[in-house]
Amino acid sequence: MLTTPEQFAAANKATVESLLSLANTALASAERVAALNLNTARSFLEDGVNNAKALMSAKDPQEALALHASLAQPNVEKAVTYSRSIYEISTQTQEEFSRLLESQFGEFQSQVASLLDKAAKSAPAGSDVAVAAVKSAIAAANSAFDSMNKAAKQVAEIAEANVAAATNATVKAVGASAATASSGKKKTAA
Repeated sequence: MLTTPEQFAAANKATVESLLSLANTALASAERVAALNLNTARSFLEDGVNNAKALMSAKDPQEALALHASLAQPNVEKAVTYSRSIYEISTQTQEEFSRLLESQFGEFQSQVASLLDKAAKSAPAGSDVAVAAVKSAIAAANSAFDSMNKAAKQVAEIAEANVAAATNATVKAVGASAATASSGKKKTAA
């Protein structure tokens, strides 16, 4: 079966549009990461200067240690927030890529089904078995793609839950450490 020049041009146009969508998604993601990096760097720089000033104003080493411990928690929380933001950006980008891929796969499936129907109508008598076999293979490929997609989504959900649990545990551990350091300072002052 030969395709017409119009069909070939339409296929090329669809491919270019798909690639453009992928490129725009990647660039938007890179832009978000760059903005996040700049804002985070600015925030850490400002905090670093303020923390250094606070540490230099400590009257004795114990106060400096307690102050250092109390300053660590906000930095860890900011690092955790940064990590969550990076994870969120990459997850959203991956989801957008998946949507584009699913859309392209869906279009490909419908085109193949259409071509197969056309071929079946013009096929010689007795070729029903071959057409049925091809349709069965296509159905199996669709089923495999759907299963793979569902499994990938489940893995992403599990990973997201694990990341959330790990970050919460980290924030709690740093908070407990800062609280212990603060209570140690109060005991030595008394």
